[in-house]
Amino acid sequence: MKHTWIGVAASTLLLSSAIASVTTFEEFVLPPGGYLNGSDESGGFTNDGVTFFNNYNVTYGSWSGFSVSNQTDTTTAGWVNQYSVYSSGGAGGSSQFAVGYYSPYETSTIVELASPASLLGLGASFNNTTYTALEMANGGAFGAKKFGGASGDDPDWLVLTIEGFLGGSSTGTVDFYLADFRFADNSQDYIIDEWTWVDFSALGSVDELRFTMDSSDLGAFGINTPTYFAMDDFMAVPEPSSLLASLGGLVLLLRRRRETRSR
Repeated sequence: MKHTWIGVAASTLLLSSAIASVTTFEEFVLPPGGYLNGSDESGGFTNDGVTFFNNYNVTYGSWSGFSVSNQTDTTTAGWVNQYSVYSSGGAGGSSQFAVGYYSPYETSTIVELASPASLLGLGASFNNTTYTALEMANGGAFGAKKFGGASGDDPDWLVLTIEGFLGGSSTGTVDFYLADFRFADNSQDYIIDEWTWVDFSALGSVDELRFTMDSSDLGAFGINTPTYFAMDDFMAVPEPSSLLASLGGLVLLLRRRRETRSR
């Protein structure tokens, strides 16, 4: 019976991964160095039943929520480079990716699914944008501090929180640190500069995801750190090693439950 339960659990995880619709953002037509930022006032973009919301302000030419980009300038600092990922391209060698911009004054960093879906074994890849990464590394003209401070000892951090919802009720949260300088050993401090897969399994079944950000660098008007992030391969399975680790954890959990029942 134990082997049957393990087999069912593994099959369920793999089936959940197999039926998911992965959004790679390659299907959007962009010129070289281009971006899609919602200036058409469509309110977002949809791919295979997944809607990425966007709020564009015509008056100021500004936006929040999600854009699509293929910009990869990793050296130009400042807001003018807000669409570049802090690496040479999209996840897995692809060309395009999403750029999220979180505004605490709006609720546009939302992804909505056409129907509820289990996120067991699924996730997405995340990275910093160049604008955010360089502000954390060097400080910024509009008040953003250099992470770690002059001594390198300041315990700074920038975190992206993904919260799941089903029928309007929260199903849980997952945190991903885009930078973390809280280590006693400064050599362990980091600013993310490569695509990193984040597991959404803890969120369970959802019909909506909301993305928010927080930072140790706060001022009178809120977060000083630019609240941008890059995302790719949405609803994808992890790399094989990560998938095996997830399966191993699930098998161990089932084994413990079985042993408890038999006592």
